[in-house]
Amino acid sequence: MKRIHKIIFQLSLTVFSALALISCGDDDTIPKPKAYLRLDYPVENYVTYEGVCPFSFSFNSQSIIKNKGNCNFTISYPKMKATIYLTYKPVNNNIEVLLRDAQKLTYEHVIKADVIEESPFMNEMQEAYGMFYQVGGDAATNAQFYVTDSIKHFLTGSMYFYAKPNYDSLMPAASYIKDDMRKIMETVKWEK
Repeated sequence: MKRIHKIIFQLSLTVFSALALISCGDDDTIPKPKAYLRLDYPVENYVTYEGVCPFSFSFNSQSIIKNKGNCNFTISYPKMKATIYLTYKPVNNNIEVLLRDAQKLTYEHVIKADVIEESPFMNEMQEAYGMFYQVGGDAATNAQFYVTDSIKHFLTGSMYFYAKPNYDSLMPAASYIKDDMRKIMETVKWEK
């Protein structure tokens, strides 16, 4: 039995030595090239929502829209585990309160946000004015907006993911949905 172990040991030592000599050639080692995660999102195809609400807007047909009552909507992206929440409120001599509430909602994320970028919006032909907020960092939402005619209508929108906020991981999906949010904001038409 000892003899068999000795033969196996010598044989394995010989094989190991041969492999070591073969692998130590003069070939230059080439570093692994950088790789990037490829995420393919569907091409946007926008359709118009026109219903019983006093406004219409365009949204991505790849999403699922649900009217939650009182002209409040959810626009879901199941594959991205994200939802845009739209909230409508009529203006009744309370535009200052509505504006303050919309801004307060955005700036509540300042604790986790690295930066909050404001982009004013104005479409005089449609009497639509507002602000688009991009929130950078590990905040619960990556984008919010409000749009109003300042007299009768006020609409807010915010995006949330059903995942732990990790800005680097969510950034591609957040960017895709931000474009959809901008489209909603830019295409709002108030009922006259």
